[in-house]
Amino acid sequence: QVQFVESGGGLVQPGGSLRLSCVVPGFALDYYSIGWFRQAPGKEREEISCVSSSDSSTSYADSVKGRFTISRDNARNTVYLQMNSLKPEDTAIYYCAANLKRTRCTGVFNLFHEYGYWGQGTQVTVSS
Repeated sequence: QVQFVESGGGLVQPGGSLRLSCVVPGFALDYYSIGWFRQAPGKEREEISCVSSSDSSTSYADSVKGRFTISRDNARNTVYLQMNSLKPEDTAIYYCAANLKRTRCTGVFNLFHEYGYWGQGTQVTVSS
């Protein structure tokens, strides 16, 4: 079964940084647009960023724009989410997934049905 493996989460103080990674062992990601998502306790899952397959163009939700950066390394079959200036409201489980409908990221639309190969997520907690 193809499934992402997310890593890099943890406990960080407000204002701190984390770098999340996601990889699918043994599966080439370079054809797919990849999205990062998060779900906070008691809240709905939201798409926060995506990166296109070909030109690595990116989009971000307003809640993370200017603080988070998505990137991909197709040679390493890995997608990253660099998170800076973290806030307590960033506390959530973070997931990545592949867009099975589109190869180009044109915005974050919360179209979860387009995505597959969901992983188990990695917990990010921002607290002093």
